[in-house]
Parts: sequence; structure tokens; C-alpha cells
Amino acid sequence: MSFAEVHAAHPWDITRASIAACTEKDVLQALERAKAGNCQLDDFRALISPAAQPYLETMAQLSHARTVQRFGRTMQLFAPAYLSNECQNVCTYCGYSAGNKVPRRTLNPVEILREAAAIRKLGVDHALLLTGESTKVGVDYFVQALDLLRPHFASLSMEVQPLEVEEYVRLRQHGLNAILVYQETYHAETYRTHHPKGRKSEFGWRLDAPDRVGQAGVHKIGLGALFGLEDWRTECFFTALHLDWLERKHWRSRFSVSFPRLRPHEGNLKPKVEMTDRDLVQAICAFRLLNGEVELNLSTRESAAFRDKAFRIGVTAMSAGSRTNPAGYSEGAEASLEQFSIEDTRSPAEVSTMLSAAGYETIWKDWDASYDQAEAIPK
Repeated sequence: MSFAEVHAAHPWDITRASIAACTEKDVLQALERAKAGNCQLDDFRALISPAAQPYLETMAQLSHARTVQRFGRTMQLFAPAYLSNECQNVCTYCGYSAGNKVPRRTLNPVEILREAAAIRKLGVDHALLLTGESTKVGVDYFVQALDLLRPHFASLSMEVQPLEVEEYVRLRQHGLNAILVYQETYHAETYRTHHPKGRKSEFGWRLDAPDRVGQAGVHKIGLGALFGLEDWRTECFFTALHLDWLERKHWRSRFSVSFPRLRPHEGNLKPKVEMTDRDLVQAICAFRLLNGEVELNLSTRESAAFRDKAFRIGVTAMSAGSRTNPAGYSEGAEASLEQFSIEDTRSPAEVSTMLSAAGYETIWKDWDASYDQAEAIPK
């Protein structure tokens, strides 16, 4: 059974109603199971429900303790590197959307290496490579970028368009460590509303992409929804359902979950549903109590003040010094080329100083290539 079939067996409205119907008793039972490290999806449903809001402090304490037990007082820092803002999709919430009249740019090999040098000067050894979704920037370009960057970074992740299994295999063979595929929203009708044109309009193709990543043997698979497009509690449940299904099938892979909230961009779409800071804290805690192994990411979409407090409750990785335009590190930020606005503008060194003051050790890389047992890179 594919995850698309699992998804179809959980109607959105029924799932949303089941979350709203959770009681204080359900929450207390879920917290007891969380203390024993035995949370299930039904417990997660209770922990993201409105009924759990009065217990947020308890959830935060349990989440912090479980995170420290598994990961210690450490925090991975990574830098997102945008290689291209070419895009053939129409997405209502994204600055790269094909309908936006913005300059388009794809970095050439010299520019890619220049960007790598600028990122390495910041001390970061883990780069997340991003592009828009365009046939002009495909697998051959990704392979070229990986070959150029592999000698300069301990770990390389990518967030690009969904691909075929054999294409993911090829990227893995050229040094790729992780793929992030955000579903944006698990509500099929809302998805179609926000993705009216382009390959990204195919809901099922994107929904089953993480499974294809797992079939390709990629080391880590990243999931997430864009909060603001639909009810955040229901989005969290479907993300957790997706995570649970993938972990059972691709048990050799690692997994991460990210929590992006809708930010200002070229199209200036306003959130349909607001996710408050307390809501985001509740979501992070619920995921940690459900799964002690999953890595939880918090990006520079969030303010410095929020990140300085929230990282302690369950987060294991943070972006720092982010630029969301091609060549942003080597040439500086350019608003007309950005995918979205940044809230936390501190450098990696400044974020690391904050972490150190809180008693946390900064981890500058996600995965060392020398540990990789994958097949040798083809000649």
C-alpha cells in the first residue's frame, strides 16, 4: 500500500474533527505514555489538540528531557544555499512562482564554488542546496553541483523538485546525504488551489516522493508542511502519519521534520490559518514526545527571540546566516531574488555564541562523508 492510499483512508474533515474532539482525559493518558516513551499516533492526536494547551509547560519539560537524553545538549547548524530561482510552477505563497516578474538566475560552476567558499568562511560544514522547480535546472545540474561541492562540505542535503527513484539514486551516488520534500499541505483541494500550474500541481506525485527517496537509499528524508495554508493541527497529524509510515518501510533511513510558517514574499499571500508561537511550541513538543529519534528543524523564518527560547524544547537543527537568493553569501542578499523573507538575521557565529551561553555545543556538520557506506561514486 502506498502512502497516497494511506492518506486517502484518512479523510481530512474526519481527522480534523477527531483532533478537536480530544478531551483532557485523552491528553493525560498521552502524557503518561510519553513519560514511558510509548506514544502512539492516537496520543499524538491528543497532544496537538486544543485540549492539550493547558499542559504545554508539562509537554515542554518532557520534550526537553527526551531530546537531551537522545541528542545531548547539541545543536546542528546548517546553511541553505540557493543555486537557482528558475521555476515553472505557479505557487501562490512563493517568491519564485513563475507568475512573479522577478529576475531569474542559475549559478554557473564558478559562482557555485564562490558561494561554497563564502559559506565555509562562516564555519558551516553542512549545506542545504535549493532551487526552484524547472526543467532547465534538472538532475544533470544537480550532479554537477554535488561534484563541485562535495570536496568542500562534510554533508550535503537538497531541497529540489520531486524526482524518480533512479534519479535519487544517481544523486546519492554523487555524494547526496539527505533530501527534503515538503508536502506544503496535506489537504488535496487546498493543495490544488495553491499550485494551479506546473508539475508541482500533481498532489500525488509529491505525496509519494519521500517513499521514492527511501527506495533510493538516501541517508535522510525530510518532511514538513507549510503552516498557514490549512489547519495546523491536521497538517501535523498527516505529517506524523507520513513519518510513521516511512519509518516502518524505510527503517534504515534517518528522518527529520521542519516547521516552516508562511512568511512574506513577492506574492504576499496572507495565512488562511494563523499558527501562533504557542501553537508552534505545542507542535514541536508533540513530535518529540511521539518520536525520540526524529530530527526537528527550526529555520530563520522564525525570529531570533523565538528561536532563542524554542530551541531548548526539542529542536536538533537550525539554519543560521541564511540567504534565500542565488549567490546570497558571496554577493549579498537581493530582495528581488528572494524566495521568502528572513526573520533571524544573525550570523552562524552569533547563533553559536547564543547556544554556547545556554550550555549547548554547536555541531557544524550533519553527516561525515567518510562514514558513508554507500556505493562508490561512478567514474
